[in-house]
Amino acid sequence: MTAFESIEILQEQMNASIIGQENIVERLIIGLLANGNLLVEGLPGLAKTRAVRAMADAIESKFSRIQFTPDLLPSDVTGSENMYEENGEYKFRFEEGPIFGNIILADEINRAPAKVQAAMLEAMEERQVTVAGKTHKMPKLFIVMATQNPVEQEGTYPLPEAQKDRFLMHINITYPDKVSEIEVIKLVRGERSGVVVETDNTLISQEMIFDARDEIAKVKSSEVVEQYIVDLVFATRYPEKYDDKLASYIDVGVSPRASLGLDQCARVYAWMQGRDYTTPEDVRAVLHDVFRHRITPSYEAQSERVSNDDIIDMIFNLVALPA
Repeated sequence: MTAFESIEILQEQMNASIIGQENIVERLIIGLLANGNLLVEGLPGLAKTRAVRAMADAIESKFSRIQFTPDLLPSDVTGSENMYEENGEYKFRFEEGPIFGNIILADEINRAPAKVQAAMLEAMEERQVTVAGKTHKMPKLFIVMATQNPVEQEGTYPLPEAQKDRFLMHINITYPDKVSEIEVIKLVRGERSGVVVETDNTLISQEMIFDARDEIAKVKSSEVVEQYIVDLVFATRYPEKYDDKLASYIDVGVSPRASLGLDQCARVYAWMQGRDYTTPEDVRAVLHDVFRHRITPSYEAQSERVSNDDIIDMIFNLVALPA
C-alpha cells in the first residue's frame, strides 16, 4: 500500500465517522501531513472532539486529550519531576504528562491560564518541554489540535496573537446541512444500539504518514505560484496599495509564518489531488484557513461586523490570479 492510498483510507474512515464535514476532515489531514498544529473553532456539539478522535483512531498512535480549565497547572500538561526511593536512595524521576502523545486534543485551550498556554507554546513550536532545567523531546509524530468555543467567553483567557500565529491553520466548523443532519442522527442511533458501520478499519502506520510527508516535500512550486503567495501576504500588510476600504479593515497584516504556511498547505493540497506541482488554485483552496487567525481586524471592521473571512474574500478579489 502506498502513502497516497493510506491517506485515502484515512480520509474515508474519518468521513464515515464525521458526517457532512468532508471539508473539515480534509483540513485536519492537511494539518497532519504539513506537520503543523491546528486551531479548531466551532459551536458546542459540532463534533470538534469527535473529528480529532476519529483521526487518532485510524492511525497507529497515542492519543491524549487535555481538558483545559482555569485551575490547570503547567505540570498537569507537561509532567513533573517526582521523588521515588530505589535501594534506600531517594531520586527524582520525570513522569510524562499528557502532552507526550502523538495526536493531542487540547480541548477549550482558551480556558487555560497564561502559564499553561506558555508551556503548550514551547511544546507546539519547539517540539520539546523543559521541566526542572531538563529538556524532554516530543515524539516524531506530534500534532496539537486545539479547540475553542467562539461564543462563550466567561472564564476564558483569549489566546495572544503570538500564540495564535503558531497554529498552521484555523479551522471553522459550521452546522451540517439537513441531509447530513439526518445521517448524523442515524449514525449515532446505530452506535448506541451496537450497529457497526462497515468501513476499511486498516490502521495507518506512522511510517506511512512520514512517507507521505517525504513525497509532499518533493512537490514543486513555480515562481508564479510563489509570487502569488507573496502578493496575497503583502495585500494584508500594505492594503492601502490595493483598496482604501480594505486598508480601513486591517490593523495588522499576516506574518512570514503565513507565507510558509500557504506554501506548505498548498503543496499538501496539490499532493492530495494527485499532482506533484502546485497551482494558484491550490493556494486559494487553503487561504482562508491559513490567514483567518493571523489578520488583526481594525475597530472599524469589528463595528461593521466585517469578519476576517470577509476581509480575505476582499483580498481574493483584489489580488489578481497569475496569468
